[in-house]
Amino acid sequence: MTTSRSEAARSSRQPSPLVPDRDCPLCPRLVAFREANRAREPLWHNAPVAPFGDLKARLLIVGLAPGMQGANRTGRPFTGDYAGDLLYATLLEYGFARGSYQARPDDGLKLVDCRIANAVHCVPPQNKPLPVEITTCRQFLAANLATMPNLRAIVALGRIAHDSVLKPLNLKGSQTPFGHGAVHQAGRFKLYDSYHCSRYNTNTGVLTPDMFRSVFARVKADLD
Repeated sequence: MTTSRSEAARSSRQPSPLVPDRDCPLCPRLVAFREANRAREPLWHNAPVAPFGDLKARLLIVGLAPGMQGANRTGRPFTGDYAGDLLYATLLEYGFARGSYQARPDDGLKLVDCRIANAVHCVPPQNKPLPVEITTCRQFLAANLATMPNLRAIVALGRIAHDSVLKPLNLKGSQTPFGHGAVHQAGRFKLYDSYHCSRYNTNTGVLTPDMFRSVFARVKADLD
């Protein structure tokens, strides 16, 4: 029996990993920034940041990218900067985490029925990934979505996270516009939108702690 070229290509295709390699070469600008950061701060993580939490969780939180002083330094999503202070306090309040958040990866904090990933796994200059970098890194987010058998709820922190989730879920942006507090149905999934819990958004009043908590209160009620 002969095998066609297209069949051979399909059989050799491997699923995307859940996180890029430590020295991922896919985005030249981010590679250069990573190398500069490693030279300046050799004791920092300075590598793609892996998702945090159980693949069997029902909730996935999607952020933008590692913060320079946060996850890029510590190696755990939302750990070490203001965004993590608000996020983890909220997760603890609604039972999606247990323990004590002390802004370091060895603080013993555990996520409960929850996983956290980013649209882009490497820290970008000025915290602003380019569209091509977002597109390139989406394969890892899609792999996480596909590998979570119990996934029911996705919280997108910000418009970029929202847009990054749409394609793997086969959703059209025109039919699922981003808006804080919006909830979109996608088959067995619900996509919940929130403004990003960044210091800038909270300092300017774009996002208040009560607004942020209301999103997770809705998620909790829907999952219970």
